[in-house]
Amino acid sequence: MCEMPASLTLGLSPCPNDTFIFHALLHGLVAAPCRFSPHMADVEELNGLALRGELPITKVSAGVLPRIMDGYVILSAGGALGWGCGPLVVAREPLSPEQCRTARVAIPGRMTTAARLLDMTGRFAGPREEMLFSDVMDAVSQGRVEAGVIIHEGRFTYAEHGLARLLDLGQWWEESFHAPLPLGVIVARRDLPLPLLRAVQAAIAASLDHALAHPQDSADYIRAHAQELSDAVTQAHIRTFVTDFSRDLGERGREAVQRLVESAAAESGLPLPAAGLFVPGA
Repeated sequence: MCEMPASLTLGLSPCPNDTFIFHALLHGLVAAPCRFSPHMADVEELNGLALRGELPITKVSAGVLPRIMDGYVILSAGGALGWGCGPLVVAREPLSPEQCRTARVAIPGRMTTAARLLDMTGRFAGPREEMLFSDVMDAVSQGRVEAGVIIHEGRFTYAEHGLARLLDLGQWWEESFHAPLPLGVIVARRDLPLPLLRAVQAAIAASLDHALAHPQDSADYIRAHAQELSDAVTQAHIRTFVTDFSRDLGERGREAVQRLVESAAAESGLPLPAAGLFVPGA
């Protein structure tokens, strides 16, 4: 019988979907195999930490998976997958296809799913400018870039910044692949024991169940990390990014993640792990 650790660090973003899902787990409100200490950071920072293997369990962008799968395995719970939840490409005014092709585009990190989808469309071949996701809309509205890819709550607020939508990358994915869009997933280091990984999956699912049954329990925690978002935007964010796939990827969710990972791996020439992408028996 394997020995369970007393505590583990859990990487998550301050976005409402993550704080909603993980609140009960982090505050001891559900049964868990150990205690969890949060490491809260922008998802691109979490992607970088996963590249270096520094976090035992963490949220990452689906776009970075081909680069970390030799060291990490995907958990079935806690992710962000769904329909109508994709990143948007925005600009100050509509751009022609020719203008889009050469436009300088702000992206929320090169390892994000947003950047991966932008490349996959083949419609934007101009230079990229990396920045924090929260800075993208200002960069576009101030004319420092010609277009930008917005994620998270940006899809609910871009019009308030006077921006026009050029392309819904989630809609493009759904129409191209007839699958839900994998934005982010929870991964765990492959050197952790399998019984622990399965127990963590169950604990994350239980944490989400608790959040759904007792939404007021997590309200203050979500608000404290929501970067001054209004309650209306916060609730819209949770409704959009917390889906049935967040509790369990299921067969369809795993197929969608596999498709994105295989596409990215084929383009980069990176091999996929022989042991598979997901926790066995998930």
